[in-house]
Amino acid sequence: MPSSPTAKGTRPSAGGAMRHGPGRVLVAVYAVLGLSATVRGTYQVLFQFSEAPLAYLLSLFAGLVYVAATAALVRATPRAWRVALVAVLVELVGVLTVGTLTVLDAADFPDGTVWGEFGRDYGWVPLVLPLLGLAWLRRTRPTRPTR
Repeated sequence: MPSSPTAKGTRPSAGGAMRHGPGRVLVAVYAVLGLSATVRGTYQVLFQFSEAPLAYLLSLFAGLVYVAATAALVRATPRAWRVALVAVLVELVGVLTVGTLTVLDAADFPDGTVWGEFGRDYGWVPLVLPLLGLAWLRRTRPTRPTR
């Protein structure tokens, strides 16, 4: 009988966990959001920058953070795990900070951003995704080798 990557009493490796069920779905959502936010932000920066420079730069930055998180989640190394942790924490801080600023002072954000109003333009996925990402990273945290 083949062993399961989530056998009782063991923790799945990041790489193994990403090849199955929830890990695969999480990476897919990160990839779709990263692609859509990066394409949207790039277009806005290139062709509409004068209309809302801060909002468009934040959208592009958010997209690049999602792309970095996606790439790091796919890799199965402890270093990639740390990169993913930093990217997910940046997402969480970004969506909470920008979300709060857009609610309190909408004049500074004349157009939407990925993190604006806590990710309302993206179905609040940007608000929920870092929480799911942190839970997943906690579950797949690499163990230190025993001596």
